[in-house]
Amino acid sequence: MKDKRVLYVSSEVIPYLPETEISSMSFEAPRMINSSGGQIRIFMPRYGNINERRHQLHEVIRLSGMNLVINDMDMPLIIKVASIPKERIQVYFIDNDDYFKRKATYADEEGNLYKDNDERAIFFAKGVIETVKKLNWAPDIIHVHGWLASFLPLYLRNYYGSEPLFENSKIVTSVYGQGFDGALGTNTIDKIRFDAIDEEALADLEEPNYLNLMKVAIQNSDAVIIGSQDVPEDLQGYIDSLSKPVLKYHKVEDFSQAYQDFYCNDVLK
Repeated sequence: MKDKRVLYVSSEVIPYLPETEISSMSFEAPRMINSSGGQIRIFMPRYGNINERRHQLHEVIRLSGMNLVINDMDMPLIIKVASIPKERIQVYFIDNDDYFKRKATYADEEGNLYKDNDERAIFFAKGVIETVKKLNWAPDIIHVHGWLASFLPLYLRNYYGSEPLFENSKIVTSVYGQGFDGALGTNTIDKIRFDAIDEEALADLEEPNYLNLMKVAIQNSDAVIIGSQDVPEDLQGYIDSLSKPVLKYHKVEDFSQAYQDFYCNDVLK
């Protein structure tokens, strides 16, 4: 992986959020590529339960300042950055007071999903892509983790389909058992339609539940990695029907060589 550029886009990364399969692999995979001579960038949302002082987040003025249009609303994009202690790794945070200031990640104290999670996911996807454009950093691989990041493949392939910077980028989506119950808002599909994305690409979002969000992400990806030992049965069945490269589940302790081989031999072939 020497000199290869890998962009990691994740809904969770340790040490900024508690340890889960998603947050752990979103740290371990970039660290592995970084130590093997590759170049990495990591992006995640700046949730309000991330302690900015303890983790020493600071705003990157040259990257902040633009507005993203979400469902006909101008929403300011703020970019922050922090360094993971004892690692030569920086993490970029996508921030907006309306979407991410609240003191939780996906749901309120009663466990109810935030009603604007669909807009938060759209904002996150657009924010990552616009920031990478500003950095003028063309990734060889874009590796997506977590359902809040799942709109990124859809937007990259459709809304930003003619963007030269990503012309040769390959998208990998990791699929986990860590999803959510129920569905996002019934008008989620209309909010994405606002961006004039092709109707055929949106068909599965008529019911925006976890299965369908991941199906749309996978449809717009070049390859899939199984990130959990127990993936929902219907999602696993969908993955089994694909003709795309799929890497089976590997534990954190033994994933390193398998991921590197998969990146080089299956994704970048």
